[in-house]
Amino acid sequence: MNRPYDPEWQPKTRTIRVGHQPTNEHEHGEPIFTTSSFVFDSAEQAAARFSGAEPGNIYARFTNPTTRVFEERLAALEGGESCVATGSGMAAILSTFMALCAAGDEVVVARQVFGTTSVLFNKYLAKFGLKVRWVDLTDWAQWEAAITDETRWVFVESPSNPLTEVVDIARLSDLAHRHGAGLIVDNCFCTPILQQPLALGADIVIHSATKFLDGQGRAIGGAVVGNKAQVGEEVRGFLRTCGPTMSPFNAWIFAKGLETLDLRMQAHCAHAQAVAEFLVNHPKVTKVYFPGLSTHPQAEIIAKQQSGPGAIVSFELEGGKPAAWSLINATQMLSITANLGDAKTTITHPASTTHGRLTPEQRAEAGISEGLVRLAIGLEDPIDIIRDLRRGLDG
Repeated sequence: MNRPYDPEWQPKTRTIRVGHQPTNEHEHGEPIFTTSSFVFDSAEQAAARFSGAEPGNIYARFTNPTTRVFEERLAALEGGESCVATGSGMAAILSTFMALCAAGDEVVVARQVFGTTSVLFNKYLAKFGLKVRWVDLTDWAQWEAAITDETRWVFVESPSNPLTEVVDIARLSDLAHRHGAGLIVDNCFCTPILQQPLALGADIVIHSATKFLDGQGRAIGGAVVGNKAQVGEEVRGFLRTCGPTMSPFNAWIFAKGLETLDLRMQAHCAHAQAVAEFLVNHPKVTKVYFPGLSTHPQAEIIAKQQSGPGAIVSFELEGGKPAAWSLINATQMLSITANLGDAKTTITHPASTTHGRLTPEQRAEAGISEGLVRLAIGLEDPIDIIRDLRRGLDG
Protein backbone atom coordinates (compact mmCIF):
# COMPACT_ATOMS: atom_id res chain seq x y z
CA MET A 1 0.00 0.00 0.00
CA ASN A 2 1.45 3.34 -1.07
CA ARG A 3 1.25 6.19 1.45
CA PRO A 4 2.35 9.37 -0.28
CA TYR A 5 3.79 12.20 1.78
CA ASP A 6 1.27 15.00 2.23
CA PRO A 7 3.16 18.34 2.35
CA GLU A 8 0.36 19.81 4.45
CA TRP A 9 1.04 17.42 7.31
CA GLN A 10 2.04 19.10 10.56
CA PRO A 11 5.49 18.38 12.11
CA LYS A 12 4.05 15.97 14.69
CA THR A 13 2.52 13.91 11.87
CA ARG A 14 5.66 14.04 9.74
CA THR A 15 7.75 12.58 12.58
CA ILE A 16 5.54 9.47 12.48
CA ARG A 17 4.20 9.00 8.96
CA VAL A 18 6.80 10.12 6.42
CA GLY A 19 9.08 7.65 4.66
CA HIS A 20 7.66 4.21 5.35
CA GLN A 21 6.13 2.41 2.39
CA PRO A 22 4.85 -1.01 3.61
CA THR A 23 6.22 -4.03 1.75
CA ASN A 24 4.19 -6.99 0.48
CA GLU A 25 4.21 -8.25 4.07
CA HIS A 26 1.93 -5.31 5.00
CA GLU A 27 3.91 -4.54 8.16
CA HIS A 28 2.75 -1.64 10.32
CA GLY A 29 6.16 -0.88 11.82
CA GLU A 30 9.21 0.10 9.82
CA PRO A 31 11.30 -2.99 8.94
CA ILE A 32 15.08 -3.25 9.23
CA PHE A 33 16.77 -4.35 6.01
CA THR A 34 19.97 -5.99 7.27
CA THR A 35 21.49 -6.76 3.90
CA SER A 36 24.68 -5.60 2.23
CA SER A 37 23.38 -5.95 -1.33
CA PHE A 38 20.21 -6.22 -3.39
CA VAL A 39 19.21 -8.64 -6.15
CA PHE A 40 18.28 -7.40 -9.63
CA ASP A 41 15.62 -8.90 -11.89
CA SER A 42 17.99 -8.96 -14.85
CA ALA A 43 21.36 -7.86 -16.15
CA GLU A 44 19.60 -5.00 -17.88
CA GLN A 45 18.09 -3.79 -14.61
CA ALA A 46 21.45 -4.05 -12.85
CA ALA A 47 23.05 -1.90 -15.54
CA ALA A 48 20.23 0.63 -15.35
CA ARG A 49 20.53 0.89 -11.56
CA PHE A 50 24.30 1.35 -11.63
CA SER A 51 24.11 3.98 -14.39
CA GLY A 52 21.41 5.92 -12.58
CA ALA A 53 18.89 5.47 -15.37
CA GLU A 54 16.57 3.58 -13.00
CA PRO A 55 16.10 4.38 -9.31
CA GLY A 56 16.34 1.60 -6.77
CA ASN A 57 18.55 -0.23 -4.33
CA ILE A 58 22.09 -1.20 -5.34
CA TYR A 59 24.39 -1.61 -2.37
CA ALA A 60 23.75 -0.76 1.28
CA ARG A 61 26.73 1.56 1.52
CA PHE A 62 24.58 4.19 -0.18
CA THR A 63 21.09 2.72 -0.73
CA ASN A 64 19.05 1.00 1.94
CA PRO A 65 15.26 1.11 2.50
CA THR A 66 15.56 1.51 6.28
CA THR A 67 18.04 4.36 5.98
CA ARG A 68 15.79 5.96 3.38
CA VAL A 69 12.88 6.10 5.85
CA PHE A 70 15.00 8.11 8.28
CA GLU A 71 16.33 10.36 5.51
CA GLU A 72 12.92 11.16 4.05
CA ARG A 73 11.43 11.75 7.49
CA LEU A 74 14.16 14.16 8.57
CA ALA A 75 14.11 15.98 5.22
CA ALA A 76 10.37 16.51 5.59
CA LEU A 77 10.84 17.89 9.11
CA GLU A 78 13.59 20.30 8.06
CA GLY A 79 11.82 21.33 4.85
CA GLY A 80 14.66 20.07 2.66
CA GLU A 81 14.57 18.36 -0.72
CA SER A 82 17.13 15.72 0.21
CA CYS A 83 18.80 14.14 3.22
CA VAL A 84 21.92 11.99 3.42
CA ALA A 85 22.43 9.89 6.55
CA THR A 86 26.03 9.38 7.72
CA GLY A 87 27.87 7.29 10.27
CA SER A 88 28.17 10.14 12.78
CA GLY A 89 27.63 13.86 13.17
CA MET A 90 31.32 14.48 12.48
CA ALA A 91 31.02 12.34 9.35
CA ALA A 92 28.16 14.61 8.25
CA ILE A 93 30.38 17.70 8.54
CA LEU A 94 33.32 15.97 6.86
CA SER A 95 31.16 14.66 4.00
CA THR A 96 29.66 18.09 3.38
CA PHE A 97 32.95 19.96 3.11
CA MET A 98 34.76 17.22 1.20
CA ALA A 99 31.91 17.04 -1.30
CA LEU A 100 31.33 20.77 -1.76
CA CYS A 101 34.82 22.28 -1.44
CA ALA A 102 38.11 22.07 -3.33
CA ALA A 103 41.70 22.88 -2.40
CA GLY A 104 42.11 26.62 -2.00
CA ASP A 105 38.46 27.29 -1.19
CA GLU A 106 37.81 29.64 1.71
CA VAL A 107 35.23 29.05 4.42
CA VAL A 108 34.24 31.21 7.38
CA VAL A 109 33.52 29.36 10.62
CA ALA A 110 32.31 30.56 14.00
CA ARG A 111 34.80 29.98 16.82
CA GLN A 112 31.96 28.72 18.99
CA VAL A 113 31.76 25.26 17.47
CA PHE A 114 32.19 21.85 19.07
CA GLY A 115 35.82 21.18 20.01
CA THR A 116 36.20 18.23 17.64
CA THR A 117 34.76 20.34 14.81
CA SER A 118 37.55 22.86 15.37
CA VAL A 119 40.11 20.06 15.17
CA LEU A 120 38.51 18.78 11.95
CA PHE A 121 38.95 22.17 10.26
CA ASN A 122 42.35 23.10 11.71
CA LYS A 123 44.12 19.74 11.49
CA TYR A 124 42.49 17.60 8.83
CA LEU A 125 40.60 19.69 6.28
CA ALA A 126 43.53 22.11 6.29
CA LYS A 127 45.68 19.26 4.91
CA PHE A 128 43.58 19.36 1.75
CA GLY A 129 44.09 23.09 1.27
CA LEU A 130 40.85 24.39 2.77
CA LYS A 131 41.33 27.93 4.07
CA VAL A 132 39.42 28.73 7.27
CA ARG A 133 38.68 32.17 8.67
CA TRP A 134 37.46 32.14 12.27
CA VAL A 135 35.05 34.73 13.67
CA ASP A 136 33.10 35.31 16.86
CA LEU A 137 29.57 33.98 16.44
CA THR A 138 27.92 37.05 17.97
CA ASP A 139 30.20 39.80 16.56
CA TRP A 140 28.48 41.10 13.47
CA ALA A 141 31.38 43.36 12.50
CA GLN A 142 33.63 40.28 12.30
CA TRP A 143 31.14 38.51 10.03
CA GLU A 144 31.00 41.48 7.68
CA ALA A 145 34.79 41.71 7.56
CA ALA A 146 35.38 37.98 7.12
CA ILE A 147 32.80 37.08 4.46
CA THR A 148 34.01 38.22 1.05
CA ASP A 149 33.53 37.29 -2.57
CA GLU A 150 36.22 34.64 -2.00
CA THR A 151 34.12 32.86 0.63
CA ARG A 152 32.56 29.58 -0.49
CA TRP A 153 30.73 28.49 2.66
CA VAL A 154 29.84 29.82 6.12
CA PHE A 155 29.46 27.33 8.97
CA VAL A 156 27.86 27.88 12.39
CA GLU A 157 26.32 26.05 15.32
CA SER A 158 23.32 27.96 16.62
CA PRO A 159 22.83 27.63 19.54
CA SER A 160 26.49 26.98 20.20
CA ASN A 161 28.07 24.34 22.39
CA PRO A 162 28.27 24.87 25.36
CA LEU A 163 27.39 28.56 25.86
CA THR A 164 24.15 28.49 23.81
CA GLU A 165 25.07 31.64 21.91
CA VAL A 166 23.03 32.23 18.76
CA VAL A 167 23.40 34.07 15.49
CA ASP A 168 20.67 35.72 13.43
CA ILE A 169 20.42 33.00 10.79
CA ALA A 170 18.32 35.02 8.34
CA ARG A 171 20.69 37.98 8.54
CA LEU A 172 23.78 35.82 8.18
CA SER A 173 22.20 34.00 5.24
CA ASP A 174 21.57 37.29 3.47
CA LEU A 175 25.17 38.38 4.04
CA ALA A 176 26.58 35.10 2.77
CA HIS A 177 24.35 35.04 -0.29
CA ARG A 178 25.28 38.62 -1.22
CA HIS A 179 28.86 37.38 -1.60
CA GLY A 180 27.90 34.20 -3.45
CA ALA A 181 28.52 31.96 -0.44
CA GLY A 182 26.26 29.36 1.15
CA LEU A 183 25.29 28.98 4.81
CA ILE A 184 25.55 25.68 6.70
CA VAL A 185 23.90 25.45 10.13
CA ASP A 186 24.43 22.73 12.72
CA ASN A 187 20.92 22.37 14.16
CA CYS A 188 21.79 19.68 16.71
CA PHE A 189 20.67 21.54 19.84
CA CYS A 190 17.28 22.71 18.56
CA THR A 191 16.28 19.98 16.11
CA PRO A 192 13.68 20.90 13.45
CA ILE A 193 11.03 20.95 16.18
CA LEU A 194 12.43 24.17 17.68
CA GLN A 195 14.23 25.73 14.70
CA GLN A 196 14.22 25.33 10.92
CA PRO A 197 17.33 26.97 9.44
CA LEU A 198 16.37 26.27 5.82
CA ALA A 199 13.20 28.32 6.26
CA LEU A 200 15.38 31.12 7.64
CA GLY A 201 17.58 31.14 4.53
CA ALA A 202 20.28 28.57 5.29
CA ASP A 203 21.33 26.27 2.47
CA ILE A 204 22.32 23.13 4.39
CA VAL A 205 21.52 21.74 7.84
CA ILE A 206 23.81 19.37 9.73
CA HIS A 207 22.71 16.97 12.48
CA SER A 208 24.33 14.66 14.95
CA ALA A 209 21.49 12.15 15.05
CA THR A 210 23.23 10.66 18.09
CA LYS A 211 21.74 13.45 20.20
CA PHE A 212 18.09 14.52 20.38
CA LEU A 213 16.97 12.83 17.16
CA ASP A 214 17.57 9.48 18.85
CA GLY A 215 16.82 10.78 22.31
CA GLN A 216 17.97 7.79 24.32
CA GLY A 217 21.71 7.56 23.72
CA ARG A 218 21.51 4.29 21.78
CA ALA A 219 23.37 4.83 18.52
CA ILE A 220 25.85 6.99 16.60
CA GLY A 221 24.78 8.76 13.40
CA GLY A 222 24.57 12.01 11.48
CA ALA A 223 22.68 13.66 8.66
CA VAL A 224 22.97 16.37 6.03
CA VAL A 225 19.80 18.08 4.74
CA GLY A 226 19.50 20.46 1.80
CA ASN A 227 18.64 20.60 -1.88
CA LYS A 228 18.83 17.85 -4.49
CA ALA A 229 21.93 19.15 -6.24
CA GLN A 230 24.26 19.89 -3.33
CA VAL A 231 23.07 17.23 -0.90
CA GLY A 232 21.18 14.70 -3.02
CA GLU A 233 23.93 14.48 -5.65
CA GLU A 234 27.22 15.90 -4.33
CA VAL A 235 27.13 14.82 -0.67
CA ARG A 236 25.49 11.51 -1.55
CA GLY A 237 28.14 11.00 -4.21
CA PHE A 238 30.85 11.41 -1.58
CA LEU A 239 29.04 8.93 0.65
CA ARG A 240 28.72 6.45 -2.22
CA THR A 241 32.43 6.58 -2.98
CA CYS A 242 34.01 7.13 0.42
CA GLY A 243 31.57 5.25 2.63
CA PRO A 244 30.94 7.15 5.92
CA THR A 245 27.66 5.23 6.00
CA MET A 246 24.92 4.89 8.62
CA SER A 247 24.02 1.30 9.45
CA PRO A 248 20.43 0.15 8.76
CA PHE A 249 19.92 -0.74 12.41
CA ASN A 250 20.98 2.74 13.55
CA ALA A 251 18.77 4.30 10.88
CA TRP A 252 15.82 2.33 12.26
CA ILE A 253 16.60 3.58 15.79
CA PHE A 254 16.70 7.18 14.57
CA ALA A 255 13.52 6.85 12.53
CA LYS A 256 11.71 5.50 15.60
CA GLY A 257 13.28 8.23 17.72
CA LEU A 258 11.80 10.89 15.46
CA GLU A 259 8.30 9.61 16.28
CA THR A 260 8.55 11.07 19.80
CA LEU A 261 10.80 14.04 19.00
CA ASP A 262 8.10 16.70 19.33
CA LEU A 263 6.91 15.42 22.70
CA ARG A 264 10.43 14.97 24.01
CA MET A 265 11.63 18.44 23.01
CA GLN A 266 8.68 20.04 24.79
CA ALA A 267 9.61 18.17 27.98
CA HIS A 268 13.33 18.89 27.60
CA CYS A 269 12.61 22.62 27.27
CA ALA A 270 10.29 22.75 30.28
CA HIS A 271 12.69 20.82 32.50
CA ALA A 272 15.68 22.90 31.40
CA GLN A 273 13.79 26.11 32.13
CA ALA A 274 13.15 24.98 35.71
CA VAL A 275 16.78 24.00 36.27
CA ALA A 276 18.11 27.24 34.75
CA GLU A 277 15.88 29.35 36.97
CA PHE A 278 17.11 27.43 40.01
CA LEU A 279 20.74 28.03 39.05
CA VAL A 280 20.20 31.73 38.41
CA ASN A 281 19.14 32.16 42.03
CA HIS A 282 21.90 30.06 43.60
CA PRO A 283 24.64 32.12 45.34
CA LYS A 284 27.50 29.87 44.18
CA VAL A 285 26.58 30.24 40.51
CA THR A 286 28.04 33.37 38.93
CA LYS A 287 26.50 33.08 35.47
CA VAL A 288 23.96 30.90 33.65
CA TYR A 289 23.88 30.36 29.88
CA PHE A 290 20.42 29.31 28.69
CA PRO A 291 18.30 30.53 25.74
CA GLY A 292 15.14 30.54 27.86
CA LEU A 293 16.32 33.33 30.18
CA SER A 294 15.29 36.91 29.48
CA THR A 295 18.86 37.92 30.36
CA HIS A 296 20.34 35.92 27.45
CA PRO A 297 22.30 38.44 25.33
CA GLN A 298 20.57 37.28 22.14
CA ALA A 299 17.09 36.94 23.62
CA GLU A 300 15.47 38.93 20.79
CA ILE A 301 17.02 36.72 18.11
CA ILE A 302 16.02 33.58 20.00
CA ALA A 303 12.42 34.74 20.20
CA LYS A 304 12.43 35.36 16.44
CA GLN A 305 13.96 32.11 15.20
CA GLN A 306 13.41 29.47 17.89
CA SER A 307 10.11 28.12 19.20
CA GLY A 308 11.76 26.83 22.37
CA PRO A 309 15.00 27.22 24.35
CA GLY A 310 16.31 23.67 24.07
CA ALA A 311 17.81 21.53 26.81
CA ILE A 312 21.39 22.76 27.25
CA VAL A 313 22.12 24.71 30.44
CA SER A 314 25.68 25.82 31.16
CA PHE A 315 26.83 27.76 34.20
CA GLU A 316 29.93 29.26 35.81
CA LEU A 317 31.18 28.53 39.30
CA GLU A 318 33.68 30.47 41.37
CA GLY A 319 36.76 28.42 42.08
CA GLY A 320 37.55 27.22 38.56
CA LYS A 321 38.15 23.57 37.79
CA PRO A 322 38.32 22.37 41.42
CA ALA A 323 34.87 23.79 42.12
CA ALA A 324 33.44 22.39 38.85
CA TRP A 325 34.87 18.92 39.44
CA SER A 326 33.72 18.93 43.05
CA LEU A 327 30.17 19.69 41.97
CA ILE A 328 30.22 17.03 39.25
CA ASN A 329 31.61 14.40 41.61
CA ALA A 330 29.01 15.20 44.26
CA THR A 331 26.09 14.29 42.02
CA GLN A 332 24.57 10.84 42.43
CA MET A 333 21.83 10.70 39.78
CA LEU A 334 23.20 12.80 36.90
CA SER A 335 25.32 10.96 34.37
CA ILE A 336 28.92 12.17 34.11
CA THR A 337 29.34 11.94 30.35
CA ALA A 338 29.96 14.31 27.48
CA ASN A 339 27.04 13.06 25.39
CA LEU A 340 23.80 15.04 25.24
CA GLY A 341 20.26 14.70 23.94
CA ASP A 342 19.58 11.68 26.15
CA ALA A 343 16.52 10.91 28.26
CA LYS A 344 19.01 10.92 31.15
CA THR A 345 20.44 14.25 32.28
CA THR A 346 24.17 14.50 31.70
CA ILE A 347 26.81 16.71 33.30
CA THR A 348 30.32 17.48 32.07
CA HIS A 349 33.27 19.88 32.38
CA PRO A 350 33.77 21.18 28.82
CA ALA A 351 37.31 22.53 29.35
CA SER A 352 38.64 19.05 30.10
CA THR A 353 36.32 16.95 27.91
CA THR A 354 34.48 18.23 24.83
CA HIS A 355 36.89 21.14 24.34
CA GLY A 356 39.93 19.55 25.98
CA ARG A 357 41.81 19.15 22.68
CA LEU A 358 41.82 22.90 22.11
CA THR A 359 44.69 25.05 23.30
CA PRO A 360 44.07 27.27 26.36
CA GLU A 361 44.06 30.24 24.00
CA GLN A 362 41.44 28.66 21.76
CA ARG A 363 39.26 27.82 24.76
CA ALA A 364 39.56 31.39 26.00
CA GLU A 365 38.53 32.72 22.59
CA ALA A 366 35.49 30.41 22.66
CA GLY A 367 34.57 31.47 26.21
CA ILE A 368 35.24 28.03 27.74
CA SER A 369 36.42 28.76 31.28
CA GLU A 370 37.76 26.29 33.86
CA GLY A 371 34.73 26.94 36.06
CA LEU A 372 32.16 26.13 33.35
CA VAL A 373 29.81 23.17 33.79
CA ARG A 374 27.43 21.96 31.07
CA LEU A 375 24.15 20.20 31.71
CA ALA A 376 22.09 18.46 29.04
CA ILE A 377 18.71 18.24 30.74
CA GLY A 378 16.87 14.97 30.29
CA LEU A 379 13.37 13.72 30.96
CA GLU A 380 13.63 13.05 34.71
CA ASP A 381 11.51 15.19 37.00
CA PRO A 382 13.30 18.55 37.32
CA ILE A 383 12.74 18.38 41.09
CA ASP A 384 15.14 15.43 41.22
CA ILE A 385 17.65 17.06 38.87
CA ILE A 386 17.76 20.14 41.10
CA ARG A 387 18.02 18.03 44.23
CA ASP A 388 21.03 16.24 42.79
CA LEU A 389 22.72 19.52 41.87
CA ARG A 390 22.18 20.78 45.40
CA ARG A 391 24.46 18.01 46.73
CA GLY A 392 27.44 19.85 45.32
CA LEU A 393 26.20 23.43 45.33
CA ASP A 394 25.02 23.42 48.93
CA GLY A 395 27.84 21.27 50.27
